[in-house]
Amino acid sequence: MLEGHFIREQPMPHFGQTRPTDTWVAQQLREATPYGPTPRFLIRDRDSKYGDDFTRVAKASSIEVLKTPYRAPNADAICKRFLGSLRRERLDHLLVVGDRRPHRVIKEYVEYSNRARPHLGIEQRIPQGLVPQPARPRRARLIAVPVLNGLHQDYRRAT
Repeated sequence: MLEGHFIREQPMPHFGQTRPTDTWVAQQLREATPYGPTPRFLIRDRDSKYGDDFTRVAKASSIEVLKTPYRAPNADAICKRFLGSLRRERLDHLLVVGDRRPHRVIKEYVEYSNRARPHLGIEQRIPQGLVPQPARPRRARLIAVPVLNGLHQDYRRAT
């Protein structure tokens, strides 16, 4: 089970992997918001893994928990879309031997998704935005930078 925490169009700040229980999900929320800014809202479905422990931690962090509508499985479509892409593009090609490798691969994919991959829901923009580059001639050479061990390519102008 992959658990992702999303804040609107912001990059995904925290993720985890396991078979979640109420206590585990509450701990993940604590770890995702240890200090500094916390999200104002947390949208969740009606799964039993969001129990009393989770609710207490959210209230203590001043996070308003919003439940998706009853019997509306597509209400959390953005999260499911991301997790589906992660599974198809990375995890389906991974031989899992221990806990460290999947965690590293997921972390790399989250970084790639936030820094390099255009998102249809925000008009093909990248969540963390592009680094401004100085104007270059039209014929500037492009360099392909392998991402996720060569699964994807990110292109940059040669300097």
